[in-house]
Parts: sequence; structure tokens; C-alpha cells
Amino acid sequence: MVTKDIRWYIESLEKAGELTRIQAKVDYNLELGHIAKLAEERNGPALVFENVGDYEISVLSSMYTSARRLAIALGADENSSLCELARFWATRTHHPVAPTYISSDEAQVYENTFEGKEADVLKHIPVPQLYPEDGGRFIGTAISVVTKDPNSDWINVGTYRSQVFDGKTLGLQPLKGKDSDLHIQAARKKGLDRIPAAFVFGSDPLLFLTASTLFGRGLCEYDMVGALREEPMVLTTGKYSGLPIPANAEVVIEGDLMINDLKLEGPFGEYTGYYSGTPSPKVWLDVKRVSYRDNAVFPISTVGRPTTDIHYIQALNRAGTLWGELEDMRIDGIKSVYFLPEATGRFVVVVSVDQKYPGHAEQVGMAVLGSSTGHYGVKYVILVDGDIPADDLPRVWWAIATRSAPDRCEIIKRGRSTALDPSLPINARDITSKMILNATIPWEWKEKPALIELDPQMVEQVKSRWTELGLANVLPL
Repeated sequence: MVTKDIRWYIESLEKAGELTRIQAKVDYNLELGHIAKLAEERNGPALVFENVGDYEISVLSSMYTSARRLAIALGADENSSLCELARFWATRTHHPVAPTYISSDEAQVYENTFEGKEADVLKHIPVPQLYPEDGGRFIGTAISVVTKDPNSDWINVGTYRSQVFDGKTLGLQPLKGKDSDLHIQAARKKGLDRIPAAFVFGSDPLLFLTASTLFGRGLCEYDMVGALREEPMVLTTGKYSGLPIPANAEVVIEGDLMINDLKLEGPFGEYTGYYSGTPSPKVWLDVKRVSYRDNAVFPISTVGRPTTDIHYIQALNRAGTLWGELEDMRIDGIKSVYFLPEATGRFVVVVSVDQKYPGHAEQVGMAVLGSSTGHYGVKYVILVDGDIPADDLPRVWWAIATRSAPDRCEIIKRGRSTALDPSLPINARDITSKMILNATIPWEWKEKPALIELDPQMVEQVKSRWTELGLANVLPL
């Protein structure tokens, strides 16, 4: 059985012509990030930087900046669209698969391990500074943070940005209400001033995808990787943290997450395309152990302005999870779901619905905003009829222009926002307004607009003459 780790993914991308290796020496300070970002803006490949400063560890960027790369990571058809991959995600994640364990002595991640003064992050890991106004070097851009609920066996693996304060101190930003934040709140109620944590980099390429997904409370992201793979992840027990970590991770940093003695963190060039604001107090990791594989590869994301891998990931996992939630609500008629990567993969969602009764579209719109995925951060729900795929944006715009009317759209004045939404004042980002933009033809209309369609028999006749017409080489059917 082939081990699905980041090395398998790099090899698969390379075979598919989706990855380039950069052997020239590059600087971790701005240069590396700017190379990656400029390549991404030109729809470039994934990049492996093999010579970063004086570090031995390589850096991998732009891992998921196309639907094809995401398909390769998932093991799906490489020609799949984001909508088709979301359908794949929704189907597979209904059946979680629990991980298996091996001893830490067998785990590849512990091939090199350092404690005490030697556990200095900046000594071992080529952490980049991505943007000029970032508060420093951010190690947590393609990160999976492992914590445990102090009152139960619930393990959470989440994605939260992490700034390097120094080689032994790493800031962490779990936003309000995130699963790791709930663990922190529970620990504070018990009178604790710290909890164990593990920062994981590189493993199964799907772990970063699941770690950045809004699953229900109590679900573990390791189980969801197992669901997507239809086989269990292989974990080990952290030598310092005691937490479950991937045995084949490239890099793992373990320590104590200090939850009361906060440190100023930020700003950072976020996925919205804007800096996150002024420095603010955050929890931080007191680093106790740094471990990594031989010839390790350190994954990063450039985050920043769309479209980067963060936006593709959010577009995929949010569409797949929302689609699954709507099915769990037993709402009939959902044809497709699409979050726009260009709209950060988060704030705008299109849902195609085959209406079957009066108010069906409105029900879907309200269900989206009431779901675990849709209630947090989504600002615009665009509803289209089932004859328009959710990711066919020219037709979506056509539907908005010809099937919507302002008085059939709904504005909700208060809903949950994200602290990273730059459309809101910097100190008032807990609550936002939301809109359901209904671009469907009302089901109950007895007389509906007559749609212009081609004559089916003439279409077949024209197709039969396509080569004769000299169009086959120009416009293959």
C-alpha cells in the first residue's frame, strides 16, 4: 500500500507536470514568498525551494492552487471541477474512519529530534517572512494544530496562524469560537494556565484540508482524512505532548500552549488580501521539542490576496461540507454548491436548486445561513435554478440579471462574522449583515418566462456536419 504523505504528493504533482523545483539559493525574508506569489498570480506550478538560506530543510509552496492539484491530493479524477470535487468530499465525509497507531520509535517524524536549547525553531526550520508589513516570520500558514479538550477525549486538529516571536516562542491565533479556542476556554475554567499542543507540518496532504474545515463539535479531523482516503491515518503519540500526531509528518513542534500570559501578535497579510490590523494579545507555544524527518520538506502557503491555495482549499472544503449538511437536513433538490475562490473561498456561495414547491429556494437560502459551514463568515448566498450549475459563473450572472428582483432578496441584519473581514470596522467584527440573493424563477408563477433554446434535431444535424464545416479543429465538440 502506498503511503499518502507529502512526499507521495510531491512525486504525484511532479509526474503530472504540476511542480517545479527551484535549486537556486533564495532568501526566506520576502524573496521566497514573492517568488511563490508572482508564480501563483500567473497560474504557476507548485514549487519546491531546495536551497533556502543556510537551512537544510526544503520549502514547498502553492500546493493546492488549482482544481487539478486538489484532485490529485484527493485521489479523484484529475479533470474534476471544484464542484465535482465538492461532491466527492460530501459523499466521502459521511463515513469517518478512525486512525491506527504505531510506537514513537517507529515514527519517521522522530528521525531527528531536539530538546532544551537545541529545540530552537529558527535554527532548524526556514520560516519565511511573506509580506513587508507582516509582524514577523509566520511559521503557521500551512499548519495543523493539535489540542485536546481537558474535559473529554475530543482531539481537535485546526489551522490557525502562528508567528515566530523567537526560536522558543510561537504565537497562535485561534479565533473566537473555534474548536481550539473552546479547548482553551475549558482549560481556563479548570484553573489551568497551559495545555499541551503539537504543531504539525506536512503529512497526508488532506490533513491541512480537513484541519481548515468546519466540522461539527467533537469530530476529529484525523477521522475525516480517513473518510476521504477510505483508510485510516497512521498516528503516533507525541513524545512531549502526549497528543496523537501523524507518524509520517515532516515537522512537528511540541510544547505547552500558554493560555493566560498573552503576547502581542500580528499583523499578518491574511487571505482576505488585507493586513489583519494592529498587534493584539494571543496565546503562545512554549517550545519543548522540535522533530523532523530526514530530508524534511516544510510546507507553507502565501495566504494573501486571492487566488492562492488557501482560497482553493476553502472553496473546496466549505462547498463539500455545506453540501453534506444540506443533505443531512433532508432538503431536496440541491444540484450543486460552489464557493468562489476569487471571493476568498468563504464569503460568497452559489447554490443551484431544482425547486419542487413554493418557497423552496428561500428554504435553501435560510438553511445555508443556519448551517455550521454557512453561519460563520458567509455574507452572500446566491440561489440559482437547477438548469444552471453553481460554478457556471457566466450563467450565474445571467440569472442575477434576468431572474432576480431586489424585493425577492433577503437581508439579515445580524449574523456571525469573522474577525478577519475587512469590510467591517476593525473593532466591530463579531457581527455582520448577510444577504440571500434569490436569482431563481418563483416556483409558484403560473406563467414563467419562455426560455430560448436551440432546436434539438437541428443541433444534431449541425454536429454531424461539424468537420465538413471546418470547425472540428477550431472548436472540437
